[in-house]
Amino acid sequence: MNIFERVAEYQAESDRLSWNGTFEDYIALLREDPTPAMTAHARVYQMIESFGVEEVGGHKRYKFFEQEIFGLDRSIEKLVEEYFHSAARRLDVRKRILLLMGPVSGGKSTLVTLLKRGLEQFSRTEKGAVYAIEGCPMHEEPLHLIPLELRPDVEKEIGVRIEGNLCPSCQMRLRTEYGGDISKVRVERVIISEDNRVGIGTFSPSDPKSQDIADLTGSIDFSTITEFGSESDPRAYRFDGELNKANRGLMEFQEMLKCDEKFLWNLLSLTQEGNFKAGRFALISADEMIVAHTNESEYKSFISNKKNEALQSRMIVMPIPYNLKVSEEEKIYAKLIQQSDMKHVHIAPHALRTAAIFSILTRLKETKKQGMDLVKKMRMYDGEEVEGYKEADLREMQNEYLDEGMSGIDPRYVINRISSALIKQNLQCINALDILRAIKDGLDQHASITKEERERYLNFIALARKEYDELAKKEVQKAFVYSFEESAKTLFENYLDNIEAFCNWSKIRDPLTDEEMDPDERLMRSIEEQIGISENAKKAFREEILIRISAYSRKERKFEYSSHDRLREAIEKKLFADLKDIVKITTSTKTPDATQLKRMNEVIKRLIEEHGYTAASANELLRYVGSLLNR
Repeated sequence: MNIFERVAEYQAESDRLSWNGTFEDYIALLREDPTPAMTAHARVYQMIESFGVEEVGGHKRYKFFEQEIFGLDRSIEKLVEEYFHSAARRLDVRKRILLLMGPVSGGKSTLVTLLKRGLEQFSRTEKGAVYAIEGCPMHEEPLHLIPLELRPDVEKEIGVRIEGNLCPSCQMRLRTEYGGDISKVRVERVIISEDNRVGIGTFSPSDPKSQDIADLTGSIDFSTITEFGSESDPRAYRFDGELNKANRGLMEFQEMLKCDEKFLWNLLSLTQEGNFKAGRFALISADEMIVAHTNESEYKSFISNKKNEALQSRMIVMPIPYNLKVSEEEKIYAKLIQQSDMKHVHIAPHALRTAAIFSILTRLKETKKQGMDLVKKMRMYDGEEVEGYKEADLREMQNEYLDEGMSGIDPRYVINRISSALIKQNLQCINALDILRAIKDGLDQHASITKEERERYLNFIALARKEYDELAKKEVQKAFVYSFEESAKTLFENYLDNIEAFCNWSKIRDPLTDEEMDPDERLMRSIEEQIGISENAKKAFREEILIRISAYSRKERKFEYSSHDRLREAIEKKLFADLKDIVKITTSTKTPDATQLKRMNEVIKRLIEEHGYTAASANELLRYVGSLLNR
């Protein structure tokens, strides 16, 4: 890649995006396409939609959030539909502050940062183009030039709604520079940019004694008072507060409820009426989406104060809980490690998954559903099937607690402990046990964890270890199976022949002797028992398989070994059970003979080539599984 060529191309693209004309030209542009005149809320929603939306299991998944936010699909769907979409349609929720409330390190600030970066990118597209009065400090919508009395007719003619009034600066310039002739007012295309303070504002609370309201609303330029003679002259005022600069886009309030009350008073009028007070001017119009975030304890303290009722009524509170899916939690850790300088240290397969299992277990609440423990619940939340439970049970559990996911271990703690394990000197690889050990050691240093919580968390570490043990054994046993797929398919076909004969009250033919025989009940049960199918449930399970085969046949699809998850699991476990003694002897022998050594080398090769291990981590895995099988 030629860096300077790319930079030149980027600059050329920016030049291509520039547009400059009169207000008359802008009106002509709106006659062809009125979308540039959309509100800030509509712009945010259109930006999210422009990245694509897909339906998954009756729920909408917004691709805009996929690369950075993991496991919060339900929360994001609710956020987009109940706030962004409604606000874009000018419903009353656009007159509310969007308050993202959730535990620390839950993704609130990441979500807002995504929105800001998305808006910047969207404003560089034709669909997201933003036009403003040239030279306006607030990058004002040019349609504000049209007098109030004429707006109804103009709205009908060009098909847009006009809201808001000219800022004091543009009012003066219209009189002094353009002699009141709005058709000659210059209009330009602007690109939303946080760095350039166009369309994005960010306010972060600091020491109330030193922070000034001017940070939000701008301030008087005292050096020009003698020149212009009055504090109410727009030329003597700096319209450079965060609320001024966020006009046409998004205003972020970081840790909003930590702000001093006087900074929040400005929001009462801004949210409800779309304007705010600054200096010695009339109310100043602003079109911006206000997004704030805070944690649960701050929010509870805020709502308990009666003085905050007016502001509270102008808020839409969206809970942003922790992710509750193991596979998604794993992606969070992988992303954070990828961003570090420790990518060269090999992390053995299932290590991050094991850490994720621990994290998710700390966030789940015990269900009242009979026979359902936390591990089963965790699996169902992650999309796995659990014997005896249906999709309706999953939905019931998801709706059982409104605050599930609002507590537990945060991703930041776990990634800190993974970092601690990674940073050890001369380490070439780390595995699941290294990470669990680091997590356990860190509990003693975690100041906010009570003694009772520590005991619970140690129990969850033990459960995560148990889950890893099963994964490790399965990995090694699978690697030991020579031509595993072929062996599995042969057993699979054999099982299907037998259950077909069983369900149809018929016999099967021996392929060697051509002799007719009864279905092999022993074989069928040895497979079914691997996944807990009881004697009473065997007939229903076998019939279900035949129904699935028939459904595939009607759609002209072949029913294969991988077509039924539970049957595949049963086949694999059966194969593994048959191989257990071979695996046990080979992995635990301290002085292997030539045959055992050859088999070990083949297994290590397969673990490296097919399962993502290194030679060192594969050897560690074999030693560990050998010790497990010898217990």
